[in-house]
Amino acid sequence: DCQFENRKFMISKDHNQNETNMQSADSSKNEDANAAVDAPVKTSVISDFWRALALLSRVPVHGIDDFRAELIARSVWSWPLVGLLLAGFAMLPAMLVYQLTENILIFEIIALAGMVLLTGCMHEDGMADCADGFGGGFERARKLEIMRDSQIGTYGVVALILCFGLRLVLMSVAGDGGQAAILFLVMAISSRAAMPIMMHILPPARNDGLGKGAGRPSLMMVGLAVLIAAILAFVLTGLVTTVVVLAGALLAVGLVAMVAKWQIGGQTGDVLGATQLLSELFVGIAFVAVI
Repeated sequence: DCQFENRKFMISKDHNQNETNMQSADSSKNEDANAAVDAPVKTSVISDFWRALALLSRVPVHGIDDFRAELIARSVWSWPLVGLLLAGFAMLPAMLVYQLTENILIFEIIALAGMVLLTGCMHEDGMADCADGFGGGFERARKLEIMRDSQIGTYGVVALILCFGLRLVLMSVAGDGGQAAILFLVMAISSRAAMPIMMHILPPARNDGLGKGAGRPSLMMVGLAVLIAAILAFVLTGLVTTVVVLAGALLAVGLVAMVAKWQIGGQTGDVLGATQLLSELFVGIAFVAVI
């Protein structure tokens, strides 16, 4: 699933048991492993944020190597803040070039390129995998198999072209560089509040991968993520636009959830990536509709 599957839990187990003379040692090691799994982990809002940043981007985060389900599920409240940070960094070179060229299209391309570099294309990968799986498979097992294939197919290529093209168009019609920058931030923030909603309302479609490994966030953590996204969007755009763009994000979540439930019976890391990307598009359309 997507590139999230590269996050592995740092718990070692002994796989080479010797039944004749090492039973006691094996028992001791198994007990240690179980204790590691069950051991409580000290968490804080700071560690939640750094864990979310390490999970959702390629930004190196020192000291964060535990991605157990309960820790990922706890961190979802900070995902909109991660979106704000990543979009802010992605816009820095874009704004500099815009000041020199005053060309909105160049600004948009550089901003999108910066975001892709920071995230490692994980959301785009999820979108492409979902397009290939849902479009190319006939049975649930085959769809999941295609989604796990690292190769991209025709459906995936077309989906990515359409998504990138529509994002460029939306930022172009938003107005000048300032308005485009605001839209870029709002899309990044709101879409990362959409993913926790998907994790909460749909069960995992697999017994492994991010959909399973990330756990099911509590309603409180999901609500906090939405609240933070709403506050940030309100500061950037005002009340009316905030209500409209969040409604757009929720609409995207609902549509993706219905399709994913119908196609594969639940959510995966790829579905979460597609949720993020489609939420950006719906938020962008809503933003343009009210400005």
